[in-house]
Amino acid sequence: MSWSPDSLRKADGLTVLAVGLMSGTSADGIDAAVARLTLPAEGAYPLGAELLAARTEPFSPQDRAAILSLCDPATGTVDQICQMNAWLGRRFAEAALLVIDQAGLHPEDIDLIGSHGQTVYHVPPGSPAGSIPSTLQLGEPSEIAERTGITTVADFRPRDIAAGGQGAPLTSFVDYALFGCTGRIVLNLGGIANITALPDGAGPDGVFAFDTGPANMLLDFAVAELTQGRLGYDRDGALAAAGQVSPALLERLLAHPYLQRPPPKTTGREEFGAAFGRAVLHEAAGLGLSVPDILATLTTFTAESVAQALRRFVLPRGCFTELVLGGGGARNPVLVRLLRERLPELRFTTHEQYGIASKAKEALAFAALGAYALAGRPNTLPSCTGARHAVVMGKIVPGRNFGPLMRRLAGPSVP
Repeated sequence: MSWSPDSLRKADGLTVLAVGLMSGTSADGIDAAVARLTLPAEGAYPLGAELLAARTEPFSPQDRAAILSLCDPATGTVDQICQMNAWLGRRFAEAALLVIDQAGLHPEDIDLIGSHGQTVYHVPPGSPAGSIPSTLQLGEPSEIAERTGITTVADFRPRDIAAGGQGAPLTSFVDYALFGCTGRIVLNLGGIANITALPDGAGPDGVFAFDTGPANMLLDFAVAELTQGRLGYDRDGALAAAGQVSPALLERLLAHPYLQRPPPKTTGREEFGAAFGRAVLHEAAGLGLSVPDILATLTTFTAESVAQALRRFVLPRGCFTELVLGGGGARNPVLVRLLRERLPELRFTTHEQYGIASKAKEALAFAALGAYALAGRPNTLPSCTGARHAVVMGKIVPGRNFGPLMRRLAGPSVP
């Protein structure tokens, strides 16, 4: 599958084979992708991307619980964080080697690995989670480079935060690199819902992005709690489809202060994690709601919070005709139906219609961010993250291929 804008054919770009690695807010597994990427001769757009292979290596329920325990200051101890950093690095390396093999390639064929890691704590400017802007992703890149032999770029978010940004949504840069400013809104329904707005005819300074609020993270937490762990998520939205929305609970949820704040803004488990989920379920119990009623209300909350964010902060700021859906929530027909009902003026499409598997999109994005970093190019959009200026994100851990790779990236004039 590939996405190659016509304008790319006019550019004498740089082509690399890259692996992208990603574990999201839900911490359900490692998404890995191999792609052939063609960067334009200069700037960010247009990026050519041919997806060669993709897979997900799931975490066991026990491993997922151990990871999520690190996200809570009450349970995430320094010894566990230290050891899990190395353990996750090894798991990311294994996922990289498996997807390379799936693509019919060898580690020696790959130029770079871009690894997002696993976020365990994120304190962007203005966050109630702490007073010092900071972020922590686990998945030691030295383990990845050592075990694969491939130069690895990782730990992207801290550089943007150091420049005054939110450290997210980082995929906004890749959304722009892939689609340009063509009147699209790219919506990722992951653990957190986030959007990239690409106003028709705007330049990179006109792109903006932010997290709209919780999505699968809250839904999955409720399902697991209400079924005592028998179910991990609401398959096809079946529970939600069988329930009735509680207007009282929905109104309370939509009054959350985060939803009222203007972008740029990001959020995560620190604001909408287990503590928030338990409070919501406690209130639902007080209202006498059934399990289907709770899921119907939370699914409607996700759809309504996204729609309100678009109407309040996005649609008035440009010409938009299309909503490109991605993330696990795009496979929930009830959630998608609710979104369509609330946003009838937008044409709904998916990443698959552009040759990019939705499940692999974020892994592909971090492969691309790593490629731009190694090419020495900024890989952020300050208009999206709120940073003072664009930066080159990512820390580079040389692999066995580092010397030849640097010579190739620098061009034939370097001996």
